[in-house]
Amino acid sequence: MAHDHHHHGHDHDHSHAPSADADRRWLALALAVIAAFMVVEVVAGILADSLALLSDAAHMLTDAGAIALALVAARIATRPAGGRFTFGWGRAEIISAQVNGATLLVLAGVIGVEAVQRFIDPPKVEGGIVILVGVLGGCANVAAAWALAKAERQSLNVEGARQHVLTDLYASMAAATSGLIIVLSGWDRADAIASFLVALLLLRSGWRLSRDAAVVLLEGAPSGFDPPEIGRALAAMPGVAQVHDLHVWEVTSGFVTLSAHVMVASGDDCHARRREMKDLLRDRFGIEHTTLQVDHAPAPALLDIEPRR
Repeated sequence: MAHDHHHHGHDHDHSHAPSADADRRWLALALAVIAAFMVVEVVAGILADSLALLSDAAHMLTDAGAIALALVAARIATRPAGGRFTFGWGRAEIISAQVNGATLLVLAGVIGVEAVQRFIDPPKVEGGIVILVGVLGGCANVAAAWALAKAERQSLNVEGARQHVLTDLYASMAAATSGLIIVLSGWDRADAIASFLVALLLLRSGWRLSRDAAVVLLEGAPSGFDPPEIGRALAAMPGVAQVHDLHVWEVTSGFVTLSAHVMVASGDDCHARRREMKDLLRDRFGIEHTTLQVDHAPAPALLDIEPRR
């Protein structure tokens, strides 16, 4: 039984250490920008009686929550493996991404329902305020998205926070556009339509994020890794008789691991074969963390051997 587990787990903790603090600083900057602007948007939304602005503000609240959650998860994820948590705490980031996705879906429902009601019975909206705040909100989102892009560790967690902020950028643009339509034509229903578009965007982002996080939590092979293909590649190696119990899964973003039971020809050097397989998995498939149990296949029956003598 070949275990590279302990050795790699150690590597995994320290490879990100220098950038982890910098990442958290960028996340904190994005959080500060979003939180500050959210207050402005809530006040403006109430004054202008604009659902587009209020839905954008509500979205900013979930942005702030997403980034705060990402910060906490990123901090937990850097804890070293040990005790009961032999894989470390990396999955904290996946759970955070899952919560973010679910929040987006709930928010999409709430805003969608409110938008439909407003379309049926549109209130008077102060378009001028909506334009100004929508444009400023867009700028705040661009600044936050830029800060998140500077975070080097592109985990599903940081990606979740980025999805929030980018969706919010579209929301701010939709609000500004609806304000412009209201000022130019006085058509108050534009506010409800903009809000409904935001709800659809939230639905899309939330679904994608929840789906990606669920694949990790259900131990699915990450995209780009095809277990049958990996199995065939191992089985085709010289000296390998059989490969079974092959598992490929992702502990957390970018931490792919594989385990398999391999039978090699009887009399073959199983340690050499294991090393060759380990190299193939690393070089061809990019899987560093492998646990391979290598056994000898039973010797052929005497009848098979006799004719060759």
